Amino acid sequence: MSTTDAKREIFITGLRNAHAMENQALSIIKPQLQRIENYPEVARRLEEHQRETQGQIDRLEGVLSELGEDHSTLKDMALSLSGSMAALGHTMAGDEILKNSFANYAFENFEIAAYKSLITLAEIGGYHTALGVLQANLKEEEAMAAWLSDNLREVTTRFATLSEAGETAKV
Repeated sequence: MSTTDAKREIFITGLRNAHAMENQALSIIKPQLQRIENYPEVARRLEEHQRETQGQIDRLEGVLSELGEDHSTLKDMALSLSGSMAALGHTMAGDEILKNSFANYAFENFEIAAYKSLITLAEIGGYHTALGVLQANLKEEEAMAAWLSDNLREVTTRFATLSEAGETAKV
């Protein structure tokens, strides 16, 4: 395998992994949105990020298509299932909103790392037309991570206040 072929294979694998990762993100967001009641600002931001995530998936599919490739249905299904299971696991916790907030923040940072790596692969592989898409996706993930970080104190405070008042604090 030539160096060019190896770079292409690594880049395509990374794009497919990112596509699956974004499907996993949707499978994490959707169950949270169905359960949120007392945190409207979190629900609004998750709804916005759900739309962003779908846009990211569409953009990744465009890059793959331009390269004559397709996403990996198997990876998409496997990661979507694992995301659904992770979200389901938090529903049992009395502090579900906090656990979801922690997990969302960690996942956003995982996505940020993945896009930074993909941008590097695009640069060294000469896939310059993909850079705009990858940078747009990275910017959205960084914005979501920043929002989660900036709002963790408020979510935690609201959770504690609702718990103390004997109200539904879970979600």
